[in-house]
Parts: sequence; structure tokens; C-alpha cells
Amino acid sequence: MYKYKCMNPIAKIGLNNFTDQYEAVDNVDDAEGILVRSANMLEMDFSDKLLAIARAGAGVNNIPLDACAKRGIVVFNTPGANANGVKEMVLAAMLIASRDIIGGTEWVKANAGDPDIAKLTEKSKKKFAGTEIFGKKLGIIGLGAIGVRVANAARQLGMEVYGYDPYLSIDAAWRLSSDVKHVTNVDDIYSKCDIITIHVPALDSTKGMIDANAIAKMKKGVIIINLARDILCNEVDILAGINSGKIRKYVTDFPNPVTAGHDGCIVIPHLGASTEESEDNCAVKAVLELKDYLENGNINNSVNLPNCDMGVCMGPRLAIFHKNVANMISQFTTFLGNAGYNIKDMSNKSRGDYAYTLIDLEDEIEDAIVSKIEKIDDVIRVRIVRKDV
Repeated sequence: MYKYKCMNPIAKIGLNNFTDQYEAVDNVDDAEGILVRSANMLEMDFSDKLLAIARAGAGVNNIPLDACAKRGIVVFNTPGANANGVKEMVLAAMLIASRDIIGGTEWVKANAGDPDIAKLTEKSKKKFAGTEIFGKKLGIIGLGAIGVRVANAARQLGMEVYGYDPYLSIDAAWRLSSDVKHVTNVDDIYSKCDIITIHVPALDSTKGMIDANAIAKMKKGVIIINLARDILCNEVDILAGINSGKIRKYVTDFPNPVTAGHDGCIVIPHLGASTEESEDNCAVKAVLELKDYLENGNINNSVNLPNCDMGVCMGPRLAIFHKNVANMISQFTTFLGNAGYNIKDMSNKSRGDYAYTLIDLEDEIEDAIVSKIEKIDDVIRVRIVRKDV
């Protein structure tokens, strides 16, 4: 029986993918798998039983990735599961920033008691006039699951789209409309585009990337949209750009004291992926990733350890986390051979300082052998994956 703990409410459509081999537990220390959305796990002490954490969403800044990797605890996320929800919010952000829809509706609310509101509207509506997005230049920084969807939708709306991503994957390139102009220098986005939207992860290299230097290169009246991560924009510099007239509107999904209520800022209460469909998709994907790892030892969409997939486990399978150093594979094969075990299949993948090896064996393996493998230098964690628990 596998035991799991939900740190946040997880959509039932996802949990329904668990079979009778799985049991939900109240005590996190009893869990082999954790499902989480926004709960802060950075200061948690994890038990030795914990094997994996699945984040029902893309961002993982609430999980201690390095600490988990050092202990062989796999952290998954669900890239692309909420991409359509965020894409639609980006489209909405472009429209509400280009047309003063919010200001107009607030004016109607404020004047709701005026019996002549219909006539007054015709006189006052010019205060809320805006511009169309058709024909405008949209710059997208980051062409992952969300960025590609935004690019393709914007093209269908008649926008001229520029995309920047130095790490553009082959899959993303295939999905990207051929009409999108792929630029290799982010300065081209800054200098050419009327609207700029950012879709990159929060890294040391991306923190505060939209700052005074970047803003200085932008067109007067630019609209900046940040529905990705709060730290990607230096919001003090953003406000300075708004006050100087360089930035027309700043749309963000992350309320804070700097931007909330500030004129020129449209601050959304983190609704980018908050749709029923997105939450369902993320829950399903997170549960399936967790199950595949617990039952088969396969790692897909890990954010801290290497991905590795050997299909359905049909017999004894050995899963070994170890440091990414030379001669580890030869040590494993020699040890198993000397112990009389025949290897049917094997796969080894690495990521940075860590590596992961899956080994399918002809015969059942004893727990005592696992204990001996764990004592090999630079081995982090070993477990036996069996077809049935």
C-alpha cells in the first residue's frame, strides 16, 4: 500500500486516479508521496519515508529543491497543465490595458444612481477610450508552454509577434506559428514592441530582468504584463516608468504594497491559472506523475533530479540515486554480477550534480543487497520498485 498526503486541497478528478493500492494519510511523516499546490514546505523536516513531491502547478518556489535532491526525493511539477488558463489571462490583460474597461465600469458603478446615466455615458465615455491590439507588436519573453500559446493566439488576433527564448525547445519550436518572429537578442523585444509579456522561470539570472535599463530601451507608452513570477520585474523601476510616461500600463498577477492601488498598475489577485480546468489538469498530471514514479520508478517532469523512463515495471527494478561522478555504473553492475544477479535492462540519466540509474533484474532482489549498495561511496538512495506492493 502506498501512502500519500495532500498539503492543499487537490481536485477530486486528480485523486480519482489513485487505485485501492493508495491510502491518504493525515500525518505527513507517514507519506511516501506528497501532493501540494501553494503550501510552504521550505522549512519542513521530511521523514525518511518520503520518496516524491508532486506540485500541482508549474512554480516550485515553495519547495526546497536542493535539500530534496540531496536526499533523493524527487520533486515534480506539471508544466503545460495550466497553460491555456494563463494564456487566456494574458489575452485579457492585453485588452484591459489597451482599453480602459476597468475605469469605464467603475465610472458606471459610481454613477449608477443618476437617472440620466445613459445620456451622461455618451458625454463621458471618451475619457475611457483606448487602442486596439490588432496590428500592434507583441513581444514575448520565454517561449515555453504558455509563451507559445500566447504567441499563436496573438497571431490569430492580427498582432505582429516577436518571441525571445535562448533555450527554445524542439517541441516548442514545432508548436510555434511560423509567422512569429524569433529574435536572438532580448533588446529587440524592448525596442520594437508595444506590449511585452514575460514567461520565464524565477532564477538568479531572471530576477529583476525588467529594470530601469530594460525600460530605457522600450517604446514610449509600452504595456508590460507579468503573470509569471513577481520577482521578474523591478517594480520600483516600473513605477518610475509609469510616472515618467514611458510605461502606459503594468499588469501583474502578484499584489504587493508597491503596486496595489497605484495609478497605472492593474493588479490581479493571482488568477492566471485559477480556473476549474487548470486546477483539474494540474491535479490529474501531478497524480499520474507521482503514481508512475512510485509504481515504476519513472521520473518525468522533475525539477530537481534527472528524468528517466523505462516504461511499466514488470518485475524487480532497482532505482538508485547517486552523485554524478565517474565509475558509478561499473560499480553497480560489478556488485550485482558478483552477487549472482542478471541485469535485463538498464538506463542512467544525469542532471547537474546528480544521476539516476534504473536497473531491471531477472530475479527478485533482497533488501540486504539494497543496504549494501547504499554503502557504496556517492550513493544517495536506493529502493526496490516492484510491480505489486
